[in-house]
Formats: sequence, structure tokens, C-alpha cells
Amino acid sequence: MTLMKEISLAETMPANRPSYDARSMTGSDGLAQIVLDEKVYTLRITKAGKLILTK
Repeated sequence: MTLMKEISLAETMPANRPSYDARSMTGSDGLAQIVLDEKVYTLRITKAGKLILTK
């Protein structure tokens, strides 16, 4: 039998790395635009709860 320890999200993230809630970033349609070096990317939350980032 294997015992699994519950790990909080705070324990898995480095303290100095920004963290964002994807549902807060996206609108009610589950979409957000992210700009990097003047290029626009689309972040989408799928019906299965996965994230997809496209150019």
C-alpha cells in the first residue's frame, strides 16, 4: 500500500514566480489574449478544463 502526501499548490510553486488563476484571466467564454514581443497569443480553457495557448 502506498501512502500519498497531499501537497498544497503553495508548496509546489517557487516563492519568486508569479502565479495567475487562468479562470480569472479569461472571460466568461474561457478566452484571453496574451501579448509577447508584439505577438498576440490566445489562451483558451477547454471543456475538459485543459489550457491551450495558440498564436
